[in-house]
This record gives sequence, structure tokens and C-alpha cells, in this order.
Amino acid sequence: MSTTESDSLYNRLEQMPVHELLTCINQEDKSVPLAVERVIPQIETLVNATVERLREGGRLFYIGAGTSGRLGIVDASECPPTYGVPHGMVIGIIAGGDSAIRKAVEFAEDDTKQAWKDLQEHKITDKDIVVGIAASGGTPYVVGGLEACRRQGIATGCIVCNANSPVAAVADYPVEVITGPEFVTGSTRMKAGTAQKLVLNMLTTATMIQLGHVKGNKMVDMQLSNTKLVERGIRMLMEELQLAKPEAAALLKKFGSVRAAIEAYRNGSSLS
Repeated sequence: MSTTESDSLYNRLEQMPVHELLTCINQEDKSVPLAVERVIPQIETLVNATVERLREGGRLFYIGAGTSGRLGIVDASECPPTYGVPHGMVIGIIAGGDSAIRKAVEFAEDDTKQAWKDLQEHKITDKDIVVGIAASGGTPYVVGGLEACRRQGIATGCIVCNANSPVAAVADYPVEVITGPEFVTGSTRMKAGTAQKLVLNMLTTATMIQLGHVKGNKMVDMQLSNTKLVERGIRMLMEELQLAKPEAAALLKKFGSVRAAIEAYRNGSSLS
């Protein structure tokens, strides 16, 4: 039996007071970052492969079902506003289509051929890389998708939470975060989902930094899509260029991005 399906270390959960439930869940959650730490070399290899392909104009795809698919979509959707990259650079695909984001689509994850059909809709090529996300490591949708990619010479990676899984076996760059039994037996949206989210954060954050979308520790290419982000951009300019707030605000308004404002100012462009 896979460790994600093995029996919880706790029993009679329905008899526990709320404080004890929360304390035990928190105790289990503490083990997740340590599990991720143990596979940093695997994550590093996947990051390097991803950077190489994106640097050459390729794209990063995620495929998954259920919670795993939703996590991939969240990570992909946050890259453009955070790093100013095109929406088509990181793409999340979930078994069952977009309707499965909000409501489970029965048996969608059991179709071994659908992931490749979904990828073909995006005109996938061997310049791209596909990362399968599957807590169990056995999701047929993901296994079939990665197998098809391999046959086409497309690089593959995965994020799974069981050792020696079918998904990892067909991935060029597997990441196996062994999180063990869940607090509620088999509820992989808990520790396994947390582990997958941590790895996804590491993957795209490290990749975007390597691609030059961070300066110092600031998101200089972020989209100025709301008041909070405009204010953050103004603070970045004030700190980087030693400007007063009115001048920084005017500079940002004129040039439309933190990076463009910094470059224009240092190249001697005025606000006039």
C-alpha cells in the first residue's frame, strides 16, 4: 500500500475536542517542510531543466487531477501578475477541464489518453517541459500524459508523494516528497497537497529569478494591476533610486513598470 493511503497515526478523530484536532493536524503539518528539504537535489534538477527550456522560448505545463490539478493551475495563474511573464509561459491543465477547478468531474482522472489531447490543444512541442502533479503517483491521467510526452521527445517532471510510483517512473526529472500517512486517512489535500504547493513555489520562484524577473529581492516585472501593487512599485522606486514618493509615483505612472522606470531614470530620461 502507498504511504499516502496508509492508516492515519491517529484514531477516534470524531471524539477529539477541537483543540486536540488542531494540535494534531499542526503536528503532522510540521513534518512537511522537512520532507521537502530531503528532496531539494531533485527539485534543483527539475528547476535547471525548466530554466533551460523557458530560456529557449519553451513553456512549462502542469497536468494533474483534483487537488493536484488545482494547485498547478493556481501556480501557473500567479506567474504573469507576479513576474510579468506572458500568460502562455506557464500553463496548468486539470483532468476534466476548467469545470473541474470548482467541482469534481467523475472518473476524469482515470482517462489515460485525455492529458495528451489536452496538451495538443496548446500545440505542445519538444521545446516545452511537462510536470505531472499527483499525490499518489498513480493517477492514470498523469501517467498517460507523461508517457505520451516521452514518446514525442518532450521533457517531463513530476511532483509525487509516494516512492517508486508509476508517475515517477515515466518522468525524466521526478520529485518524490514522501509525506507519509495523512491525519484523515487518504486525505491527500492535506500534507501531500501542502508539500506539492511548497515544491511548486520553489520551482517557479527559482525559475523566474534565474530568468531575470527579480532584482535584488523585488518583483520588478510585476503587473501593476491594483492599488496595493502600485504602492509596492512606488516603494521599490523610492528605495532603489532614493526618490521622494511624489517623484517615484510620477515615474512609475509614466513608464508603466518598475523595471522600465528604473532603466529610464538611470538612462537620464526625465519626467517631462
